[in-house]
Amino acid sequence: MAQEVFASVDPVVARLFIAAALGMFLGLERERSGKTAGMRTFTLTSLVGGIAVAIGSDVILAVGGLLVVVQAALLGGRGIAKRSTARDALDAETSEVDRLDPTDEETSDSMVSASLSLTTSTSLLVAYAVGAAVVGGYVIEGVVVALTTSLLLVLRRELHGFANRLTTDEVRSAIELAIIAFVVYPLLPDEALGPWGAVNPRTVWLLVIAVSAIGFVNYVIIRRYGERGIAITGFFGGLVNSTAVIGEIAGRAQRNPSIRPLAVGAILMADAAMAVRNLSLIVVFVPEIALEVGLPLGLIALVGVGYALHSREWGVDLEVTFESPFSLESALRFGLFFLIVLLVSAGAQQYFGATGFIVTSFLGGLVSSGSVVTTVVTLYSGGTITSTTAIVGVLAGTAASILVKILLAASIDRSLLAPVATRSALLVTSGVLGGILVVAVS
Repeated sequence: MAQEVFASVDPVVARLFIAAALGMFLGLERERSGKTAGMRTFTLTSLVGGIAVAIGSDVILAVGGLLVVVQAALLGGRGIAKRSTARDALDAETSEVDRLDPTDEETSDSMVSASLSLTTSTSLLVAYAVGAAVVGGYVIEGVVVALTTSLLLVLRRELHGFANRLTTDEVRSAIELAIIAFVVYPLLPDEALGPWGAVNPRTVWLLVIAVSAIGFVNYVIIRRYGERGIAITGFFGGLVNSTAVIGEIAGRAQRNPSIRPLAVGAILMADAAMAVRNLSLIVVFVPEIALEVGLPLGLIALVGVGYALHSREWGVDLEVTFESPFSLESALRFGLFFLIVLLVSAGAQQYFGATGFIVTSFLGGLVSSGSVVTTVVTLYSGGTITSTTAIVGVLAGTAASILVKILLAASIDRSLLAPVATRSALLVTSGVLGGILVVAVS
C-alpha cells in the first residue's frame, strides 16, 4: 500500500520535498547560531529555486536568483558595517574600550555575529542553487552540496583555528599539492608507455599525489594533536618523517635508558603506521586484492600497536620538529624514484620472473616502501604480475622498511638493537604468516 502511494507521487513534487528538507537542514545551524536567516528562510529559499525550475521559466529562475542575491548582499553589507563599527569601538579611547571590552560577552557576540553575516548570505545562495539542482534532477549533487555546506558551517571554529595556525610554508605546500593534483594530472596521457608498457603517466602521477597527500594529512594531524603524547607522534609522525621520529626517540633513549621501552614502542608505532599506509593505497587503487593484502598488513599493524600500547608511559611528550613534508621538489623526487623502481621491477619480472620482482621489491623497500607499493599497484593493474606476486612484493617492501628502522635506531643507540630487532621480528613474522595463509587459501 505504501509503495503504491509513493509510486503515485509526482517526481517533481517529491523533489520539491527533498529541496525543502535540504534547505531546512542548511538553515538548522544558522538557526542555532541565532542568525536572522534561519530554518524558515533557508527552506523558502530552496523552494523558490526548486519551483522556478519546476515551472521551467528562465525568467522566474533569474528573478528568483536576483532576489536571493540582493537579500544576500544586504545581509553581507550589514555584516561588514557591524564589523567596522565593532572595530572602531574597540580602537577608541580607553574609556570607550573599557565600555566595549572585547572580552565582554555582548561585544564578543556582536563581533561574531558580524563576521558570520557574510557566511549566512553566501549560504542562502547555496540553498537557492541546491533547490534548483534537486528539482532539475541533480538530486545526488544537491545532497552532496547541502551536506558539505552544513559541515563547513558546523566546523566554523575548527576551520578558522586551523587556518590561523598555518604557516606560509604550509599554505604554499597545500597550493603546490593542489597544482599537481588538479592542474598537472589532467594533462598527462592515460596510456601505457615505455619499456614493457609498464609506465602509465597518469597512473604514476596519481600514485605520487596519493602518497604526498597521505604524508601531508599526517603532518596536519601531528600539528594539531602531536602535543598529546608520544603515541600520536610515533604513529602519525612515522608517516611524515620516520627518520626524524626514530632519531629523536633513539637519541633520548641513549641519554635516558629508563625510557628505552618507550622508544621501542614508538618505533613499532611507526612500523604499524607504515603498514596502514600501504594497505590504504592497495584498498583505494586495487581493491580486488585488498582482502588478501589486508590480512598480513593488518596483522603487522595490530601486533605493532598492540605491543606498543603495553608501555605505561605514553603520556610522555616527544618533541620532534617537522617541516611540511610536501613540495614540488619532494613530489618530483619521489616520482623519479618510483619510476626507477617501477622500470627495474618490470624488467626483473620480465627476465627473472616473480623471484626477480620480489628481490627488487625488497631492495626498493630499503629506501621507500611507499614506492614499492605504488609499483605493485601499477604492475598489477596492468596485468604484469599476479595477485600472489603482488602480495609477496608488498610484504617484501614492508619487511625491508622495518629492517631499515631497526638499523637506524641501533646506529644511534646500540642498546636498542636487541629489543627493537626482537619486537620487529614479531611484526615481520605475523605478516609472513598472514601472507602464507592467504596464499594457501587462494
